[in-house]
Amino acid sequence: MGQEIIKQEEILGKNKRIVILNTIIDVLNVKETIELVEKYVKTKTPLHLMGVNADKINEVNQNEKMKEIVNKCGIINADGASVVLASKYLKNTLPERVAGIDLMMDLVKLSENKKYSIYLLGAKQEIVEKTESVLKEKFPNLIIKGIHNGYFKKEEWKDISKDIKDREPDFVFVGITSPIKEYLIEYLQNDGNDCVFMGVGGSFDVISGNIPRAPQWMQKMNLEWLFRVMQEPKRLFKRYFIGNTVFIRAVIKEKRKQKKENR
Repeated sequence: MGQEIIKQEEILGKNKRIVILNTIIDVLNVKETIELVEKYVKTKTPLHLMGVNADKINEVNQNEKMKEIVNKCGIINADGASVVLASKYLKNTLPERVAGIDLMMDLVKLSENKKYSIYLLGAKQEIVEKTESVLKEKFPNLIIKGIHNGYFKKEEWKDISKDIKDREPDFVFVGITSPIKEYLIEYLQNDGNDCVFMGVGGSFDVISGNIPRAPQWMQKMNLEWLFRVMQEPKRLFKRYFIGNTVFIRAVIKEKRKQKKENR
């Protein structure tokens, strides 16, 4: 698809978008993202709010189903410092990283202020219960319509969908690993749920206190990924070190292609 700037021709806006390694990304900062998300909530328009990092972009280029799901999302943020750096290197600069857990907390705060409701889906039962407790303590007026752990079979997706329809939340935060998370959200949307779905990965573990988040200095230096690897080296080493190498090589290759096209 190249690195051309494209426009999102939708009723909810014509925000500028770019393409990096076959992955569409919205040129939005955090404030602009929140404002656009709220338009979906107010109009009861279903939304899959997507965040992409190097690992997700690698998956897009290896998995056609994932590519289709990601690229048709209403909002696609750069949730990775490497993606923002790649955009600068490829001369299509994104404004900033929109970190998933921070965006989730901003949307929870918005929900408390505007009386929107949320639903928590994912993680172990004790973790999602603790997440609910922490959020209620931090945001006393927050409306939590329901919670459900992330340990269920595909045969139970229909029941999950029915529960969400019955409770009618404005936001559903999904703390399940990829690619099942994306497949599940796709199913729930296709089944007629008109809320905002946001995949939040391991955010419930962090919010509940089960896993610590990187200190502020590491976040500011874009080293949060390194902190995560230090916490779970066996699970995350391949994703970050090998995955980032694959991503960097692909970006360099794309840059060379750009130069040839511009000669």
